[in-house]
Amino acid sequence: MFRFMFRPVSRRGLAALLTICATGVAADTVTVFAAASTKTALDEISALYAGSTGNRAVVSFAGSSALARQIESGAPADVFISADTGWMDRLEDQGLVDPATRRDLLGNSLVLIGTGGDPVAITPDLDLPALLGNGRLAMALVDAVPAGIYGKAALQGLGLWQGVAPHVAQTDNVRAALALVASGEAPLGITYVTDAVAEPRVTVLGRFPAESHPRIVYPAAAVTGGAALDFLDFLRSPRARAAFAAQEFVVLGDE
Repeated sequence: MFRFMFRPVSRRGLAALLTICATGVAADTVTVFAAASTKTALDEISALYAGSTGNRAVVSFAGSSALARQIESGAPADVFISADTGWMDRLEDQGLVDPATRRDLLGNSLVLIGTGGDPVAITPDLDLPALLGNGRLAMALVDAVPAGIYGKAALQGLGLWQGVAPHVAQTDNVRAALALVASGEAPLGITYVTDAVAEPRVTVLGRFPAESHPRIVYPAAAVTGGAALDFLDFLRSPRARAAFAAQEFVVLGDE
C-alpha cells in the first residue's frame, strides 16, 4: 500500500508558485509585421501595450513589400501594418489577412530632407540635380516599397523624375534612406515627415504637395489565423493615437 506524504508549502514557495501561474496566463505575445516608418511610434506603443495588458508585442520592421512577401511565404505574423493599401490588398486577395479586422490606421506626407541648407519650394521648377551636385538622392525602392513608390509618383507628377532618376540611390526601406542622409552619405533624400521627426540629424527642406502623389494610407489588419484583436484595438486607443500623432502621423478615424 502506498502512502502519499504532503508537505506544507512555505509562504515564499506559494508566492513563487502564484507568480509562475500568473506569468503563464498573462504572457501572451503578438507578432507584428510593420512598415519601417512606424518604428519610433510603435516602439513606444509596444511598451504602453505591455504595461497596460501584461502582454508583449514583438514587432518586425521592414519595407511593406518585404513583410508582405514574408507573410505570403508563411511567416508567423499576427498583425500586418502596411504603408500603403496595395500590399494589404494583395494579401487580402489571397485570404492571408482577415478583411473584417482591416482598418485604415494612419496617414503621412512626403518630404525632401537634408542635413542643413535653406528651405526649398517643391515645384516643377525645382532643379534637384543641381542641388545634389555629385551626390545621390536617397529613396526607398521606387517600384516596391511604398515610400519609394509615393516618392517616384510625386516626382513624376511634378515633371522632375526623368531628370533626377539617374541620381537616385535606392534602399530596402525608408529608414535606410533616412540613414544615408543622416550619415552624410547622401546630401538629400525623400522620406515621410515622420521619419524626419525621428532623426535629429536631418532637416525638412520642403514638403511635396499632397496632390502630386496618391494619398498615403497605412492599413492594419490581423493575419488570418492569428490572435491579434486585442493589439489592433490598442492601436486605436487614446494613448496609442497620441504616440502616433507625436511623430506627425495623421491619425485616421473609423471609415
